[in-house]
Amino acid sequence: MIRALVVDDQGLVRAGVRVLLETDPDIEVVGEASDGQQAVQLAERLRPDVVLMDIRMPRVDGLEATRRILAAAPATNVLMLTTFSDDDNIYGALAAGAVGFMVKDGEPAEMIDAVRRAARGEPLLAPQVLARVVERARRAHHADRAADARPDPDAATLARLTQRERDVLTLVGAGLSNAEIAARLHLGVTTVKTHIVAVLDKLDIRNRVQAGILAHRLGLVDDEFRPTRLSD
Repeated sequence: MIRALVVDDQGLVRAGVRVLLETDPDIEVVGEASDGQQAVQLAERLRPDVVLMDIRMPRVDGLEATRRILAAAPATNVLMLTTFSDDDNIYGALAAGAVGFMVKDGEPAEMIDAVRRAARGEPLLAPQVLARVVERARRAHHADRAADARPDPDAATLARLTQRERDVLTLVGAGLSNAEIAARLHLGVTTVKTHIVAVLDKLDIRNRVQAGILAHRLGLVDDEFRPTRLSD
């Protein structure tokens, strides 16, 4: 059973999301919060698997609430839920550690799928959102490299990983699930999870979303999300 916490300052929105999620027998809404401060308190007490988090709320906004929740309960996965899809919100959500970003006017089935994926720690970004994220990350990276006198920081980053960890990072960037990565590399799913944990730790990143963006930045996948460097 996936335990979900719904956070939004509009009661009608909270009620609608609750009704939608509870049409799925595997999802239980364990609580609702009307602002970020209340969300932090409930998340610390209820320890939900997934928090559906609005961004713009009174007192404490969704980005700050996400940072506080993940500091107190790192096993929780936060899915940002908003009507806004501008770059500042996207990057703020990713920097705060959110696993995904959904707009409120999406299809009902997509929201249920997003909660299921978030519970597994899988990234969830609408394709048009992901494209902007990758492009902005690349622009920022090129600017950093232009101002950086050190030789090839990308090579230094990749040097921290074993070849198998690079392969796993590449396939995360290509959008594959753990099971798909395991099948592609002829590994067990548990082994894939171990490699992903190692990649996140060695590269000092929080989740698969950030890992996927890094894979694009490092040129491990192309603009069509196809692997460009794979040992097999």
